[in-house]
Amino acid sequence: MADENTEEEKTTEEQRRRERLYEELDMPLLFDKYDMKEVEVGDPGLEKYINLLPVLVPHSGGTHAKKRFEKEKVSIIERLINNMMRTQDYTGKKMKSYKAVRNALDEIHERTEKNPVQVLVMAIENSAPREETTQITYGGISVPKAVDVAPCRRISLSLSKIAQGAVKASYKNNKDVSICLAEEIIKSSRADRDSFAVSKKEETERMAASAR
Repeated sequence: MADENTEEEKTTEEQRRRERLYEELDMPLLFDKYDMKEVEVGDPGLEKYINLLPVLVPHSGGTHAKKRFEKEKVSIIERLINNMMRTQDYTGKKMKSYKAVRNALDEIHERTEKNPVQVLVMAIENSAPREETTQITYGGISVPKAVDVAPCRRISLSLSKIAQGAVKASYKNNKDVSICLAEEIIKSSRADRDSFAVSKKEETERMAASAR
C-alpha cells in the first residue's frame, strides 16, 4: 500500500512539474513546427509513460541508457527515432533515422491536417498489445501462459512494430521510408488492419487468448 501511494505521489509531482513548465517557460516547438502541449493521451495506462514535454530537437545523447526504467523520461519522438535505428538498414544511423522521422511527421501533417505527434500517440495506443505469452516450465515441459504487458513495454513493442512495418513496406516499392513510416503511423492511428503494427498486436493478443 505504501509503495502504491509513493507511486501516485511521483505521478502527481510529474504532472505538476509539467504544468509549471508550460506556465512559466516559453516552450519550444518540435522541429520548430509542432506544439506538443496540445497533444493528449487517451489511454490512462500509457499516459505516465509517454513523454510529451516540449523539445526542439529530440536528442538526449543516451543519458538514460545505463539507468533502469529511464526510457519513460525520453521524448516519445526520440524513442521512435531510436527504434528506427534498430532496423536492418538504419542500425546506428542516427541522422538518417532522424531525417526519416522528421519528414514522416511533415507528411502526416500534410495528409491529415492534424498535429502529427497526436496522430503518433493514437497509433501507439492502437498498436500496443495488452497481453502476450510467456513460457512456464513444468518438469521439463514448456507451457505457454498468457500474461499482462507492462505499460512501458507496451509502448516499446508498439514503436518497434511501427518502425519494422515502415522499413518492411519500403522494400516493396520505390517510396521513401519516410512516406512508408507516415502511412504506417496513419493506418495505426485509425486501427486499420492493413497496418503491420496493428496486425502484430492482434496476433499477439490472439495467441495470448488461446494460452489462458
